[in-house]
Amino acid sequence: MTFTLELKPEVEERIKQKAAEKGLTLEAFIETVIDADVNRQSEKSFQETATVEEWERALTDFINNFPQHPVLSDEAISRESIYREKEDAQL
Repeated sequence: MTFTLELKPEVEERIKQKAAEKGLTLEAFIETVIDADVNRQSEKSFQETATVEEWERALTDFINNFPQHPVLSDEAISRESIYREKEDAQL
């Protein structure tokens, strides 16, 4: 397939630079970029391909690496302190 693509001069220069860095012609570089993008979009997601074992491993990893939050002590929040605060507010 052949087509014409109008690019801004600065974009064209960046593409030429990238192609030269990889040792490719402009056409070959553009073709590899398009091919990589098309292949990436057609890859299936983890949710679509994971086995039960992979799901379990991912869930376990998530649980084990979940950020820990400080646990409030019973002294910090007690039933008496809650009701005391309510009573004080009513007075």
